[in-house]
Amino acid sequence: MLSEFKDFIAKGNVMDMAVGIIIGAAFTAIVTSLVEDLINPIIGVFMGGVDFGGLTATVGEATFTYGNFIMAIINFLIIAFVVFMLVRYVNKVKAAAESPAEEAPAEDPGPSELDILKEIRDSLAK
Repeated sequence: MLSEFKDFIAKGNVMDMAVGIIIGAAFTAIVTSLVEDLINPIIGVFMGGVDFGGLTATVGEATFTYGNFIMAIINFLIIAFVVFMLVRYVNKVKAAAESPAEEAPAEDPGPSELDILKEIRDSLAK
């Protein structure tokens, strides 16, 4: 069972997926910082100094921090857009690599050796 697990982990797809998850987590941290440190203050300026992180609603003893939810939505939209652009670019690169390049028309190679030998044979037969 342990050797089967090692074989599974050693497969390229699993390693690629692990790298993707690690890079995705790091990218998520960057986007979160972008939203919290740059986008929210800009939106706050236009909305009269509203800080999304501080937006809450209280119902009884329950406090709903819907501002954090708004920030999560903004994070998601930014990440989804960047992933869309990345997938779109990769698909274009794959399509360009898979489509055969414009090949120049092959030059007429002339008669083959067999054709020449048949002509000689026919000439000798006459």
